[in-house]
Amino acid sequence: MSVDYAKETNGARRRNDARTIAGEHRPMRRADREVTDPDRIEAIIAGCDVVDVAYADAEGLTIVPLNFGYEYDHVSGRLALWMHSASRGRKIDAIRDAGNRLRVAFSMRTDCEVIEGRTACGWGEAFASIVGEGTASVVDDLDECRRGLRLLMAHQAHMPDAAFTDAQVRAVTVWRIKSDHLAAKAHPHPRSTARGAA
Repeated sequence: MSVDYAKETNGARRRNDARTIAGEHRPMRRADREVTDPDRIEAIIAGCDVVDVAYADAEGLTIVPLNFGYEYDHVSGRLALWMHSASRGRKIDAIRDAGNRLRVAFSMRTDCEVIEGRTACGWGEAFASIVGEGTASVVDDLDECRRGLRLLMAHQAHMPDAAFTDAQVRAVTVWRIKSDHLAAKAHPHPRSTARGAA
């Protein structure tokens, strides 16, 4: 689909003619804020401590904030998020009820700071964010579970060499989300932009 760009205002490129089409991902409207460089995408992920995971189950729609570990493939753009939970609960029930293939959406953000404006409509927010969708599955293989827990500790506690006994691994339920699609966006604070240009 060809995309016509609206007139640039203050250097901002906008895709204003995109429409939502079933089964497709529409392009980000603020093209000037889209992040496509894999190194920058991974830097955003690395700067986030919490991922919000949304899904639907028999109760309806819900969203839950979680700590995570991750693996990001720079070539394919695929992201794997690793979490651990108790062996029972709504999340795990939903995954198992979906045949161990629960469709989810997720988001995370970092570098959030209010940007003060001269008028009420001129205020904004600096941020860097990731949104995506994928499939959540419980991991049963003991070695894979151990690897997921190490990734979790590496990201959350900065302990890349954490060791886990078999009993410790079996005491939790390890699960992961494999992304099908993700998009990254950043709106730096003007102060940091000016500092970088100096």
